[in-house]
Amino acid sequence: MRTIPPSGPARLPAPRRAAVRPGDAPPPGPFWRVTPYFVVGGLFWLVISAAAWRVPMCCDFGTHAAVVERLRADLLNPAHPMADVPGAGSPYYSPYSVAQGLFARATDLPGRLVVRLSGPVNLLVVITGLGRFTRLFSRNPWAPVLALLFSAVLWGTRVTWWSGFLGLLSMTGNLSYPSTFAIGLTFHVWALAGRMTERSSRRADEPGGTGAPGRLPYAALGVLIGVVVLVHPITSIAAVLGSAGLVAGRHTGPVRAAAPRWAATGAAALAVAVSWPYCNIFTLVGDTGIDSMHRAVYEELTGRYWLAVLLGAPALLLRLRRDRRDPPALMTGLFWLVVLYGWLSGHFTYGRLLAVALVPAQVALAVELTRPRPWSRARRALAPLAAAGACLGFVSAQAGALAPGLGVRGVERPPHWDTYGWAAPYIPAGETVLADDYYVVRSLPGYGPFLVAPVWPDPALPEADRLRRKAAVRRYLAPSTPRSARAEIARRYGVRWLLLTPAQHLPPEAVVVAFSPHSGEVLARVAYDRG
Repeated sequence: MRTIPPSGPARLPAPRRAAVRPGDAPPPGPFWRVTPYFVVGGLFWLVISAAAWRVPMCCDFGTHAAVVERLRADLLNPAHPMADVPGAGSPYYSPYSVAQGLFARATDLPGRLVVRLSGPVNLLVVITGLGRFTRLFSRNPWAPVLALLFSAVLWGTRVTWWSGFLGLLSMTGNLSYPSTFAIGLTFHVWALAGRMTERSSRRADEPGGTGAPGRLPYAALGVLIGVVVLVHPITSIAAVLGSAGLVAGRHTGPVRAAAPRWAATGAAALAVAVSWPYCNIFTLVGDTGIDSMHRAVYEELTGRYWLAVLLGAPALLLRLRRDRRDPPALMTGLFWLVVLYGWLSGHFTYGRLLAVALVPAQVALAVELTRPRPWSRARRALAPLAAAGACLGFVSAQAGALAPGLGVRGVERPPHWDTYGWAAPYIPAGETVLADDYYVVRSLPGYGPFLVAPVWPDPALPEADRLRRKAAVRRYLAPSTPRSARAEIARRYGVRWLLLTPAQHLPPEAVVVAFSPHSGEVLARVAYDRG
């Protein structure tokens, strides 16, 4: 006689789960966890923030400090960052700089200090964003650590000194710039786009799932993209193309169902960009005013990027062998198409995408080197090469970032410009200085004064007017120019001060007020009848 087992609770079939591809990250866990990335990223943040603090104000620092000074003086109607004219329409007045202006007004801190304090904040956005982006592709807690290491040192053996580039040396000088914040925010955009695509596809694969988590999260993502558009327009191209590559690689549900949600993202981004009151960002579309200066981005491409390409390409190929729609590979292809277009078309500004074009490959390399064993022959060969490449990249191009602290000699270091604290206290707020020295015109506005001729094109000042102003400065400083002509130029542009190098002619009517014993530069006051 057969024994019938007692009946127990009925077992329901387990719900079908969406397929998880190798290397996919698990659902996000607790926000605060002590992980290797938390520790290493925290140390990286401390060291690089301290190194950046030691770098004197140089390059475009003075411009960004001047932007904060104008917002501190008048938050709603700031003047042009460089010239004593209205600043309406200037793209320098972005949500990022307005937040800096609010902080400056609340604390009464000068623009120079506010910009410098922004550096650690920007770096925190970059580190957290890169970690979240890397965790899209790996469960291994060491993958983000390697991604941070490779993004800092694995570029090339020639120095790249441009804002927004994540090499150690470039970061120490450009950490406080809006472009760094925009790239960090772009990493967060990519991470959100990847998570939302995975979640949507997972729900679509579940029994009875609609794959429609609602449009509000997609609209919120669009708001973030709109902020990137306003803060640094060229980086917003990377935010959009990178998100497109992630969606194309990760989406598995019906395209028709996903289209309205991503349309909400685009609509929200457009609404943010259009509604910004300080400027019309779309006036920059087709603007070629700064293309010529960006031609240098395309110079020495091999020396600047060969390590990242040589070691990142095999990692991308390994991933493509497993998945023909691998997101980092798709993102890399899209970025390099834009970079190639910039070269072929002469719109060299698009070359700025090189700042992020190699990041997916660097992340892919980190992910491949932290995959579970056993490793293939290719991966076993790639590991020591990546270690050697990271060491070579650091010693040859990035060690200068830490040179003062490590006592490293014979490496390129951040520029060391003279400061103008010796001159700025004599110049009352809102007065105009006539100067044309390379360092003066890039640094002095950061202390508050205006210039006759701004350094860079800006929609707030017609380009023809800016060029006339530059010509007027050259004429004023020419020794052969008569006093009457100098007086006319001074009256036209409200000049009250001259800041001259030792090689420049000091007009007889100018009275020396201060001079720099280090550089020999002279600050002189001039007075003309306003007529």
